Amino acid sequence: MRAILWCNGQNPTIEMMEIFDKDTPLFGVDGGADKAQKAGYEVIEVLGDLDSIDSEEWNEKSTKLPDPSNSDLAKALAELATRGFDSIDIVGIDGGSPDHILGNWAALADAPGSLCIRMQHENGTTIRLHPDEGAAEFEAEIGTEFSVFALSKCERVTIEGAKWNLDSQPLEFSTLGLHNLTIEKHLKIQADGILAIIF
Repeated sequence: MRAILWCNGQNPTIEMMEIFDKDTPLFGVDGGADKAQKAGYEVIEVLGDLDSIDSEEWNEKSTKLPDPSNSDLAKALAELATRGFDSIDIVGIDGGSPDHILGNWAALADAPGSLCIRMQHENGTTIRLHPDEGAAEFEAEIGTEFSVFALSKCERVTIEGAKWNLDSQPLEFSTLGLHNLTIEKHLKIQADGILAIIF
């Protein structure tokens, strides 16, 4: 079951939103709900601590997630997992303060392993790969640029079909996986930790 989370950052472009089925439920992450509504999209519910919205306006369409130890995005991802969603696209994540930007990446590390998560950027897509998902396989044109970052410590990372492959090698949060290229049309990536794969 698929859902869209709209965060309180830079609004996604119309072209970014056109990739989604109109029946896919759209949730606002706190202040992202107001931005989505003003952009003309129907928000079925607001999730978060609700400190950035008019709570009275959203009273009947909001769920307060008060845990102060996690970000609104991390809480929203966990909440949707408990509701049976397994595929989440996140928009409205670009722009904003450096701590919020890094917090978005940290939320990928915190999110339940049952979720397939994609962060949609204006100039690309980030795919969270959790070890519970097994290997990720992609079809891409030869010469496609991609990057791989470890969001948790990985003892064994394998990349096949790239200019710089890895064969069960360790990877930590570093620039080692920055700016790789596909040399085959089939790319396969697997790890025993959490990865962010950016196309």
